[in-house]
Amino acid sequence: MAIRWKTEAREDALIAEINTTPLVDVMLVLLIIFLITIPVVNSSVAVSLPREPSQASDTRAENVIITVDARGNTYWFDTRLENPQMLTTLLSQVALMTPQPEVHIRGDARGSYEPIGRVVYACQQMGIARIGFVTDPPGGG
Repeated sequence: MAIRWKTEAREDALIAEINTTPLVDVMLVLLIIFLITIPVVNSSVAVSLPREPSQASDTRAENVIITVDARGNTYWFDTRLENPQMLTTLLSQVALMTPQPEVHIRGDARGSYEPIGRVVYACQQMGIARIGFVTDPPGGG
């Protein structure tokens, strides 16, 4: 007597399906790890932020506008300043005002950073507390 093994054509066919169970398991483990570590990263240093009441001030000083063009020329509002000493003299007068006005610097984007840096440095030396830069909104014409 001879033994015959049954062989079907289906046993030799390739399995064309992707087993996604291990992939889903790994993704769930990574998701759980991220959910646990993100709150720790965001609040690792506990600080007590100051609370300041809003007070309306009746007197408000006018903002000082200093413009630096592409050539490095400095303007106090619309008046061109001939030398750096004029800027420091005007800024020293502004620093003594109560309340102290804000200094808004308008720097030309095509110009060098050095003249703008000199204006910021002069403001710091004279004790100007609030310095800001005037820019155009992105995408604006």
